[in-house]
Amino acid sequence: MDGHMLIIGAVIVTIVFAVMYIDIRYYENLKSLVHHNGIFKYHILQRGPKIVVIGGGSGLSTLLRGLKEYTSNLVAVVTVADDGGGSGIIREEMGMLPPGDIRNCILALANTEPEMDKLLNYRFKDGSLKGQSFGNLFLVAINDITGSFEKGIEKMSEVLSIAGRVLPVTLEDVRLVAELSNGAVVEGESKIPVISHNTGVSIKSVYLKPKDPPAYEKVLDAIGEADAVIIGPGSLYTSILPNFCVAGVSKAVNESGAVKIYISNIMTQPGETEGYDLLDHYDAIKRLGGVDNIDYIIANNGTVSAEIENKYREDGAELVKEIKKIPPGPEVIYDDFIKLKKDYIRHDEKKLAYRIMEVVLNTRLKKDHSRVFDYFYIKSLLISKRPQ
Repeated sequence: MDGHMLIIGAVIVTIVFAVMYIDIRYYENLKSLVHHNGIFKYHILQRGPKIVVIGGGSGLSTLLRGLKEYTSNLVAVVTVADDGGGSGIIREEMGMLPPGDIRNCILALANTEPEMDKLLNYRFKDGSLKGQSFGNLFLVAINDITGSFEKGIEKMSEVLSIAGRVLPVTLEDVRLVAELSNGAVVEGESKIPVISHNTGVSIKSVYLKPKDPPAYEKVLDAIGEADAVIIGPGSLYTSILPNFCVAGVSKAVNESGAVKIYISNIMTQPGETEGYDLLDHYDAIKRLGGVDNIDYIIANNGTVSAEIENKYREDGAELVKEIKKIPPGPEVIYDDFIKLKKDYIRHDEKKLAYRIMEVVLNTRLKKDHSRVFDYFYIKSLLISKRPQ
């Protein structure tokens, strides 16, 4: 009997080691194949997880640059309440939705040469076009040729061969309105944080005018099909929450079977989130955004030099304070996500994407036996891209 048990034990150990060896060899070979074969990489990225990112501003485009290394099934859902800068001028003079955030997301997902990237990001220095982005004008021209904003976005995305899709949250011409804590009402995305900061009166809530505009149908479809829905990073009241003021978006997120992840900003923002800690940010998403089932929060616990911190503090911004637990609720994933760019604090897009894909791997792909190939592919990428 003991001899039989010994043989059975030896067989089990052999099988375990064989499986481990095959596992390691599989994703090592897969990693090598993907690295050396561009066509294969293109097709395998097309099989990647379906990820919807909801937001606006520079935070959204930064995140997309990191995520496109893992999947081409990306959908950026972008607010269209912007009324400042070049986008505001185009909006008023051309009567079209603001192109700025849309353009930034398209360029973040584009597979273009550096020269093309520079061209589309170029801003005119003189004359009536001073400060205007060439990329904005490019989108205006395509909008005019195709006859609609959504078709213009599709055509520009096609021309630049982007890794995913960029969708306006609504096709309605909307304006952002804020109610301040003293009852005052401020209309205009660009005016809200300025007036709030200058008067020292905090934002109580935001809504769109007209109220509850219909969501772009493709946005709701994408959320329903997603493996992961990511909220943020971005300006809380002027970039993120306006998306949830659109009819149907909160409901679609709450009813989606996707894993829901909120990415907190690294810094507080003057006129929007002064004095906010992580719990305050999360509470606003839940209470004002109507999203009540976030599974994970990804937040920064890194620090910066006293010199940089003081520079931000002079402008009314500080590092978002971490908290140990959000009761009851999501799991909080902390890491040092700070990346300095000319002394400006930004999210490290590679580390951020890595942490997101870890969550997607373990909550979605690992449990879906029909996606074994996708699981090993993401696993191999995570091994090769593990932050040092």
